[in-house]
Amino acid sequence: MTALAIAAFWCGDARAEVDCAAPVEISAPLGEVKPLERVADYQTKILKSCAREKEKEKEKTAALAIRDMVVDGEELLLMVDPDSLQTRLERAACWTCREAGPEAKESRYLKAVEELGASTGKKRPPGSNWLENAGLTHGREKQGVFVTGDLCPSKKPLDRSFLLKLEAQKAPVALSVTGAWIKHHHEDFTWLRREKAEGRLTILWVNHSFTHPYQRGLPYGETFLLTPGLDPEDEIANVERLLIANGETPSVFFRYPGLISDAAWASRLRAAHLIPLGADAWLALGERPGPGGVILVHPNGNEPAGLAVFDRLNQLGALPKPFRPLMEAP
Repeated sequence: MTALAIAAFWCGDARAEVDCAAPVEISAPLGEVKPLERVADYQTKILKSCAREKEKEKEKTAALAIRDMVVDGEELLLMVDPDSLQTRLERAACWTCREAGPEAKESRYLKAVEELGASTGKKRPPGSNWLENAGLTHGREKQGVFVTGDLCPSKKPLDRSFLLKLEAQKAPVALSVTGAWIKHHHEDFTWLRREKAEGRLTILWVNHSFTHPYQRGLPYGETFLLTPGLDPEDEIANVERLLIANGETPSVFFRYPGLISDAAWASRLRAAHLIPLGADAWLALGERPGPGGVILVHPNGNEPAGLAVFDRLNQLGALPKPFRPLMEAP
């Protein structure tokens, strides 16, 4: 009997034993980084409509499952609210799921996946095989801005002072994180997790690839995620696995390293049901955000000039307000 058959056979008993009202909590003490291998059998290309009936309220709740996995021996689902785009982990035994039908494609979430996944960005040089800044660069409404910070691999420490300033303004931030950064910045990652857990900093985790390869001097079509020999599945899945192994929840957004992609990567993101995240203004490059724009800075220590520009514009009142959660944008 296969594992799936055994799981199906015992489904009734599993539902009776599992406390479906309790939220899923992955034990991950602050101060240590658990390996991604803790999250096994990770499936990135599922799309299921799931429902369950709450025992007390007797009301149906529904969501879309986009990942299936086993963590510490328990089968879990990464689920998305199709209206709010909020993600959460749920116990598979508590839900009844089926392949998502055509109606799911009409949800706000999947419309964003398809429409923004088809975006080719601001530039497409003639004869080149790469795209620049494809995906979400502006919110639906021309109000405020969306602050995003990239945590690419770096030998320098996290610029905590920038994030503390965001805390002081109660400004949410979407952090595009690489697996390589997490693995080499245990203390900074722990600090971020603590600030988030204790309610001081509102963080949305964005997938920024696992390795973020880059070789100076090569054409863009031969570096970043277009580096020959790269394993696309590992680049997508292993960041999510590492976050989940450490008690965090990945969002539905993915930012291309260097904002460089191609048509094949656009297809991969759509297959993984991820929304590509671009930028209206990469501050260190001299770009200025308009109302509803996505701001890009690097608080990983590699680009202090962009943080200085942010501070100056913020102090001058030159940044559109309010600072808005990224999930409001698509």
